[in-house]
Amino acid sequence: MRRPKGIKTKKSVAKRFKITARGKVLRMHAGKRHLLATKSPKRRRKLGTAVVVGPEDAHRVLESLPFTR
Repeated sequence: MRRPKGIKTKKSVAKRFKITARGKVLRMHAGKRHLLATKSPKRRRKLGTAVVVGPEDAHRVLESLPFTR
């Protein structure tokens, strides 16, 4: 069975970023996977929170997620 033609969502981008109701792009911090014993509790807490992607990168993420607007 053929796929219908058209624009597709980049699934790798969809797994890494979330779009808020107001259209901002959120991402998680890197560095929370392993080697956590050497990091302070304050640093580990900070790595667990989501942050807003800057405007210079947000437009590239939104291009890869066509059905989020």
